[in-house]
Amino acid sequence: MIKEKYTIKDIALMAGVSKGTVDRVLHKRGKVSQKAFEKVDRVLKEIDYKPNPIARNLKKNKTYSIHVLLPDPNKDPYWIPANEGVLEASNQFTPFGIIIRKYFYDPRNNSSFVEHSQEAIQSRPDVLLMAPIFENESQLVLKRCSETKIPVVLFNNHINCFKEQIFIGQDLKQSGRVAASLMDRIIGRNDEIAIIHINKEPHMQSKENGFIEFFTEKKDSNHIMVSKEFNSAEKIHFNQEVSRFIKSNPKINAFFVTNSKAFMLVEALQNLQKKDSSIIGYDLLEPNIKYLKEGAIKFLIHQKPKRQAFLSVSYLAEHFLFGKALPPQEFLPIDIITTENAQYYL
Repeated sequence: MIKEKYTIKDIALMAGVSKGTVDRVLHKRGKVSQKAFEKVDRVLKEIDYKPNPIARNLKKNKTYSIHVLLPDPNKDPYWIPANEGVLEASNQFTPFGIIIRKYFYDPRNNSSFVEHSQEAIQSRPDVLLMAPIFENESQLVLKRCSETKIPVVLFNNHINCFKEQIFIGQDLKQSGRVAASLMDRIIGRNDEIAIIHINKEPHMQSKENGFIEFFTEKKDSNHIMVSKEFNSAEKIHFNQEVSRFIKSNPKINAFFVTNSKAFMLVEALQNLQKKDSSIIGYDLLEPNIKYLKEGAIKFLIHQKPKRQAFLSVSYLAEHFLFGKALPPQEFLPIDIITTENAQYYL
């Protein structure tokens, strides 16, 4: 009967050598005679021996550090699932020598991003996993990591200047095209559309580009599209700005919100008694789900932040433990959430 697992003692008995000789051959350390090496090598090939990298790491007390730089989930609830994904992966791989440390920065404050990125880099991790929001500052982080030979992996947001970096998340331009395809199905032929960026970040422009591209390629499209940015720092000011925008564009009744804050637009429009708008947004935040079920939001696109974070950490852990190659990019499916299927994602 063929054994599924062989110990060093088993291999030594089969090869007719000492356990120390087998250990030296397996770990390529110390001197071994050619004759002894050939005996051990022949047995290893016969049993198709596969080393256990996790066990080897534990024996050597080898550890690998993954430092994660992401927005503070207490500042923006969109990042709560991402933090949960990091925690889940950490629980899975920490026992095998993977040390994960998180650095939270304020997504509304670029100086906070700079401060915590410097802390992460100064600790000299084996890799920096980063969710970038601030483009210029992220470029500086990449440059600093390159100088200090710290690899960088991006998730959720892809900065255009980082084309050579590993990225795990959605195809942002394609998600904009998906939103446009949905919008095309629910509005009239000549309806005007507003592309709404709330607290605009660089990746939102990719979504807008995809959205516009879809309608540009559509031969019979007569839609007028307006792009508008809002800041949500002060709700009263936000509502006032939305009010002014609607008064200046009274014919617009379709809105594509490029991030997780579609609920804020819904509430501002409700204050104006503007009903029956066609709104498409992103992410399964509680208020977004509420307005989806009420019909105030027509569709939500699920960006899977928890899955993005979990996969990112898992790929890196498996790379260190098993030597698995990292994918140059990993695009997650673009899920469309409706009233009918929302419950299966919660």
